[in-house]
Amino acid sequence: MEAAQKKIIEQAVKQILTAIGDNPDRAGLEETPERVARMYGEVFESVTTTEFEDYKIFDSEHDQDEIVLVKDIPFYSMCEHHLLPFFGSVTVAYMPKDGKIIGLSKIPRLVDFVTKKPTLQENVTSEIAQELEKILNPAGVAVIVKARHMCMEMRGVKKMNSQTRTAYYTGRFKEPQARQDLMLQLQDV
Repeated sequence: MEAAQKKIIEQAVKQILTAIGDNPDRAGLEETPERVARMYGEVFESVTTTEFEDYKIFDSEHDQDEIVLVKDIPFYSMCEHHLLPFFGSVTVAYMPKDGKIIGLSKIPRLVDFVTKKPTLQENVTSEIAQELEKILNPAGVAVIVKARHMCMEMRGVKKMNSQTRTAYYTGRFKEPQARQDLMLQLQDV
């Protein structure tokens, strides 16, 4: 984050603190604007990045009947409606095509790329799948996201520990047999 952006955020945080009736100059809040600006730099780092480029494609013996699955990837994001956190885990599966696979560590990096901006869970789910489709052109992609939303727990309906689940399927994962095979893989054996 550039220094000018950081200063704008710091001033905005001071204005918010003043608007809610607190004193941004009191001891406990003196460094808060700077901390918030640094934190925003981290949690919104994908806002200015338009392309996910941190990946490598490999040749493999895998064919399109096999499932590559990375399960329970933790993530944190911010709801674009309230700028409150939502967090949980993402499971990504794909069926290789033409022997092409992506490095396994790149899938969690893709999750980070998609979630480090103000967004919605539904968008996270579809964007991960669409990005993997664009990069790899696999036989199919499945993305399942489960998350808790602070905009539902801290305010509004105030329903603690409720989970929202979303799923997005492409290609072969739209077929009943492939979906059933995926569900078997998702069970902890």
